[in-house]
Amino acid sequence: MEDRATHHAARLLLLAPIIFVCHFLEESPGFVQWFNGHVARGITQGLFWRVNLTGLAITLIVVAAGWFSRSAFSLTLAAVWLCFLMPANAIFHLAGALVDRQYVPGLATALLLYLPFYIWFFIKVVKVRQVKLMALLAGAVLGSLPMLIHGYLIIFRGSRLF
Repeated sequence: MEDRATHHAARLLLLAPIIFVCHFLEESPGFVQWFNGHVARGITQGLFWRVNLTGLAITLIVVAAGWFSRSAFSLTLAAVWLCFLMPANAIFHLAGALVDRQYVPGLATALLLYLPFYIWFFIKVVKVRQVKLMALLAGAVLGSLPMLIHGYLIIFRGSRLF
């Protein structure tokens, strides 16, 4: 029988796609213009939507795996993917706002939804005790690196990783 912590982590994971949609809806009106103001090799609105819809599809797959499997692997996968998607993205938005000294599209949901949700989810996964804390932390850090590098390149170098 599944324990309460595993059940709670899996249920909480169901909120991830909703939170992601809220974030990219906040971003959508102005992010492309903001991004293109920083990077010479800019993006189009179409590319913005393709990237976000791909991210949503991956999130739905990860959530389904976590919901149906509830294994150590699926919960770790969710923690790693969501670290890329949420806290690393929140750091990117916050850094952009601090450097630009103005609002960056997506900042509100990144700080008010992404960070609290991810912390809450990570704590729930730790409580499951299927994965060692250090392995979970290492996976989350490694998972966040592409977004952190990408954000650094955009904000400080005027280029992009992908």
